[in-house]
Amino acid sequence: MRRTIELLLPALIPSWRFFKSVEASPRIEYRILQDSSHTEWKTSFERPVSLKAWQFALRLLWNSDWNDHLFMVSCAERLTEHPTQHSIDELNTRISRRIDGANLSGSLQFRLLFLSRYEHRLVKEIEYESQPVPLSDIAT
Repeated sequence: MRRTIELLLPALIPSWRFFKSVEASPRIEYRILQDSSHTEWKTSFERPVSLKAWQFALRLLWNSDWNDHLFMVSCAERLTEHPTQHSIDELNTRISRRIDGANLSGSLQFRLLFLSRYEHRLVKEIEYESQPVPLSDIAT
């Protein structure tokens, strides 16, 4: 019985010691390139400004958008540490789904950036910038 409690205790009372380090997550921005014109960079995931009580309660049980965003952040973190084509393809696919890439023409480009504070200002550091990929070539 004691051994069972010892095994269950870490699951019931989690410890934060399993993180190697706590660092900033990369932010994912994208833009659509049409012909030779560049558009503004846009964030790939906008958080809602406000939530109603029932929306908040529902999000506690199910939040597929947030789960998708967490997966994108995981791909972005892997991409900064060990770039693979799989991470690039996953980010391209998931960004194009968010912007309904099937109805757009042009090429998709994304970048990963980190925000940090230096004295009293925010500093943007671009860690990775992808090659433009035609939206018609991205599997959705």
